[in-house]
Amino acid sequence: MNQEVETKEEKPNWPPVENAAPQTPQPHVNIPVPTTPQGPPINQGMEFELPLELQQQGWKKFWSKREKRPYFWNKLTAESLWEMPVLKPQFDPITDPLGICHAPPVVAPGPIPGAHPMPLAKRRPSEELAGPQAKRFVLAGPWDLDIPTNVIIIERAPCIYMHSHPEIEAYRCGLLSKLRQCYQELCHSRESIDAPKESFNRWLMERKVIDTGYDPLLPSNCYPEISLCMYKEIMNDIPIKLVRPKFTGDARKQLSRYAEAAKKIMESRNAENESRKVVKWNVDETFQWLRKTVGATYDDFQDRLAHLKQQCQPHLTETVKSSVEGICMKIYNLSCDYARKIRDKGNAILKEQVLGELPSAPLQIHGARKVWCYPVQFAVGCPRMPIVEYLPDRDQALLRYQGDTLAINATHLQKLEHLYRHNCFDDRKFELFIPRVWCVLKRYATFMGVYPSSSTSSADSHETQRALPVAAQECLNRAFGVTFECFASPLNCYFRQYCSASQIVIPTLEVGGKYFNVKKYVCIKAPPH
Repeated sequence: MNQEVETKEEKPNWPPVENAAPQTPQPHVNIPVPTTPQGPPINQGMEFELPLELQQQGWKKFWSKREKRPYFWNKLTAESLWEMPVLKPQFDPITDPLGICHAPPVVAPGPIPGAHPMPLAKRRPSEELAGPQAKRFVLAGPWDLDIPTNVIIIERAPCIYMHSHPEIEAYRCGLLSKLRQCYQELCHSRESIDAPKESFNRWLMERKVIDTGYDPLLPSNCYPEISLCMYKEIMNDIPIKLVRPKFTGDARKQLSRYAEAAKKIMESRNAENESRKVVKWNVDETFQWLRKTVGATYDDFQDRLAHLKQQCQPHLTETVKSSVEGICMKIYNLSCDYARKIRDKGNAILKEQVLGELPSAPLQIHGARKVWCYPVQFAVGCPRMPIVEYLPDRDQALLRYQGDTLAINATHLQKLEHLYRHNCFDDRKFELFIPRVWCVLKRYATFMGVYPSSSTSSADSHETQRALPVAAQECLNRAFGVTFECFASPLNCYFRQYCSASQIVIPTLEVGGKYFNVKKYVCIKAPPH
């Protein structure tokens, strides 16, 4: 066990005694430097007595036989240090209990002992002419858009879409609203059900994953044409949409409604005789059970409903299969027709401004090489933009085009401006910024089903802007060097480099483009060890 005793160092005699024997220098010995969690070791040399102020603060000096060197220990705080402790400023605990009113210690001017003077660097004339450095632009909000990219991709061909234009976005919004309303009417007229909630938006996302058409929002070239996602969602609500009832009476009513709807479908459709007999027998048995059973519990009704669905659903599916496929095919054909109309309108605007036409097929690039990830580029130039009014209103801004007003809060508008500064190279003067922001808001309003002139449209997909917490994004960047998001938007992205699940966002504010077009080539430079 290490024995440590309090010592006092002997001061050398001065002046030296005449008869004293001369001291011979000791040979150089490599003294092992101990490691300690309290701080780095001090230099080997003579230590002076502790000042009175340090002793009043509880510090004492001891000698360690194990390490062969002195150390310092505070009897009040039990703190142990290898090096000389720093004198803390004194303050009155009565008049200044927090120690914030005392004067800072005065440091005597002069060179620091043991420090080597640094030569003065000559100031360059260019530094004198440059003036003070520009301040870094700090953007308020839960994001960090100044992190540089470390993503390398294969060079890609320019995008064949048209630049965002307010007139085109307003036209697309009207056509998409008509398509959404047509989907609701087809489900109601053919199957006597409402369109499944948010089914249309999921259909848009699912189609755009495999779509190779020429519209950023409407599917126009997909195979297979019938969406399996939409087909299953419609079929799941036939003959009625089942929900989890709260009370026993609601469970009884739902069982009765399901039986009546199943019987009605089999009687009104051209079903096979065997399927009609099976469904009719199970429905009649269910009605008899409802009339005879008294005091059935909630679970009894739910079990009976599950049994009835298991027996009847295969026959119902086979009966309405062609009708549901017709709904899916009708929606897809209308989408192709509307996408063609939007393209023709865009070509008319480009021809009017002598900018050519949009390419009919995706462009190919030969000899592609690996490059740093860069913003989306277009094959055709940007047409002149109409005037979009900018109306600031407290903590938000209103953007109005032909009576259609859209709102955005000031924080996100500043974020879009910062992204625009990083990713847009064809508008350094920000002349097209406000019209393009209006197009961003209009496209999201179109996707979410919000159309000001339609009273029947619903605001779906309100959860499409979810993102990881800021703490998780910071941890991914700090620990793993992540600087890129694969599924994001200009409204919820944390980094300035991101891709979207589809081309729903405005490509002008986007870096990576559609994720499913670049995922085979994305790689990270300098991965974590």
